[in-house]
Amino acid sequence: MRVLLVEDDTMIGEVIRDTLKDESYAVDWIQDGLTVATTLKAQRYDIILLDLGLPGQDGQEILASLRARRDATPVLIITARDTLSERLRGLDGGADDYVLKPFEMEELLARMRAILRRKGGQAAPTLSNGILSLDPATQEATIRGSPAVALTGREFALLQALLIRPGAILSRATLEDHIYGWGEEVESNMVDFLIHALRRKLRNDVIQNVRGVGWRVSKGG
Repeated sequence: MRVLLVEDDTMIGEVIRDTLKDESYAVDWIQDGLTVATTLKAQRYDIILLDLGLPGQDGQEILASLRARRDATPVLIITARDTLSERLRGLDGGADDYVLKPFEMEELLARMRAILRRKGGQAAPTLSNGILSLDPATQEATIRGSPAVALTGREFALLQALLIRPGAILSRATLEDHIYGWGEEVESNMVDFLIHALRRKLRNDVIQNVRGVGWRVSKGG
């Protein structure tokens, strides 16, 4: 999953960025409010982590602008503004959740997983197409009737992107977007390598190749 982190505090931003990378998210980090709009025009994100007290433009204004132009990207506010009026303003203004600083990274990760489940129409804590299940908390995959299998970070990121939308065909570029953040070198054969590794660990037909278009997992049953 690709995350846009908007946070001006360098120490907090580094901790969040590094933790998210360790959890297999592709993270792009910006430190002011003025570049959010241009960033979102250039890149699609699965979730935005948005501080409120930003230089250039306040986070509440950024959120209002997003929703005014019908951008439905999930937004999780991360801020030290703890008054009830600020929390209500953020949630009523279109934020999907609101986390107060200081927070534990485990809580932030759990809230992100919950938002991404809702976005994908999933109520259960695991992603599943009825045949293949993926647990975002443990990064383990399970074929129905078989033991759980541990995945590497990038294997998990690729499979998660596919299982969010079972049946949808994702191109190489789309899958790379879920694996790499800004400044990371894109290896030309990484997608093929990861799909081969996942098929070896799980089952040969777990990921289907649509020649010349991309890859998908079945809608299951």
